[in-house]
Amino acid sequence: MSRGTCDAVYRAAVYRAGAYSVAVGAVLLLGCHTIPPTTNPESLPTLPAAWTAGSDANNGAASADDPWWRSLASDQLDTLIARALDHNHNLQAAAANVDAALAQAKLQGADRLPQASVGLDAARRQQVFVGLPVPGSDGLLKSTSTSFSANLAISWEADLWGRLRAGHRAANQDLAAAQADYAGARLSLAAQVAKAWLSMVEAERLVALGEATIESRRRTRERVAARFERGLAPSVDLRLARANEAAAQGELQARRRTLDGLRRQLEILLGVYPKADIGGPSDLPALPSPVAAGLPSELLRRRPDLAAAEARLAAAGWRVAEARAAFYPRLSLTGSSGSSSDSLSDLLDGDFSIWSLAGNLLQPIFQGGRLRAAAELATASHEFSLANYAQTLLRALGEVESRLSAEQTLSREVDAFATASQEAQRAAQLAEDRYRSGLGNYLAVLESQRQTFEAETRLLTLRGLRLRNRVDLHLALGGDARSLSERSSSDTSSSDTSLPTPSPPNSASSTPFR
Repeated sequence: MSRGTCDAVYRAAVYRAGAYSVAVGAVLLLGCHTIPPTTNPESLPTLPAAWTAGSDANNGAASADDPWWRSLASDQLDTLIARALDHNHNLQAAAANVDAALAQAKLQGADRLPQASVGLDAARRQQVFVGLPVPGSDGLLKSTSTSFSANLAISWEADLWGRLRAGHRAANQDLAAAQADYAGARLSLAAQVAKAWLSMVEAERLVALGEATIESRRRTRERVAARFERGLAPSVDLRLARANEAAAQGELQARRRTLDGLRRQLEILLGVYPKADIGGPSDLPALPSPVAAGLPSELLRRRPDLAAAEARLAAAGWRVAEARAAFYPRLSLTGSSGSSSDSLSDLLDGDFSIWSLAGNLLQPIFQGGRLRAAAELATASHEFSLANYAQTLLRALGEVESRLSAEQTLSREVDAFATASQEAQRAAQLAEDRYRSGLGNYLAVLESQRQTFEAETRLLTLRGLRLRNRVDLHLALGGDARSLSERSSSDTSSSDTSLPTPSPPNSASSTPFR
């Protein structure tokens, strides 16, 4: 029977007087099972056939041979990421969340199984019979007895409408979401370490550039001072040269402070004390070949945050089903078997055996709107999860498109500033030569030195930014081109991998009770 037919049959049975009608309605409902609602495809964004940003190569099939950070070709980075994955405390917290979700799924599943317990009781009792004196004695009549009993009790709730099943599947989906969160935390941590490492190497190169700049301006100041002593340069040139050297000293200290902070940040990610004694290679790595981004549809199975949002959407759908099933009666069966005697040795004698068997059918009639409120809460949570999934999907698509677009613009910026740096160096050399020969003024030297320093700084910054954008692209694509289930090292056999795609459920008026 359909869901609407089930509700109508049961309402008619309950609203009629008498327990017999309720029982008949319950029997008719045995063919009904509570299921989560289905998804409305119009509520989700439409995926394009290919990425709108990036070259044709970026839309090709993605490779999954090695971890994505291996493309940077740095043994040090490989070691740092491996250490972070083993020692980072935030990642350990995410792993603990997976363990908690697994335990919760086991708790939910335990409700579907029969519950058994064994008991052994021993009692000794004395009774006093007031008003019944013992002949020949001034005392009262007393009786002392000893009893022993052993029993095995079993109870089970028949999940007629799938309420327990829905709760168990919701918990399994929560487990799947926690596992996806853990996979996402690993991916994010690897990306954070890679970007922190690249930023540190970039900062080290900027410090080296600052030191070289100071040395260059020191030599220039000495030449200007020598010309000033010979009367060939005015005092303003000497003061400008001194100011230029001092400004370079101040800039160097600022760069060293930035480098110190980046080193400590990287060490915190590694789970070690941040004492800023870590160092990097002599230069930034070369930019790897373009990333094969795959198709937009592949993003659904590659990004852990999308997998987590999908699992939470499925869990919310199962909780809607669980809340709906709570309106229907619960059938519980209990039984016990054992023995009872006043002698411990008789407990194994079949003549002293006892047993009981009982059934209980409980139908909620009025609970102050508790059940309806629970159903409305589950429905609102489901609608929130659906909107959150759609927003997460849009954000994921936008991140990939933005990173692919930045790949092109950053490439053009690097080329432009590489040319600017070369021309500025040549101009600075010409300006210094002209100044030494007396054909030029010191202001031209100052301007050429400033432009050279700025161009080289900008070029280094853009190279680092381009590499970090490549890391962000890998992060936006979900890491390696493997599905989440293939990446996850957790055992997902205990979770229900079928992900129902819920949609806004039926109105609350379809439920039989308030």
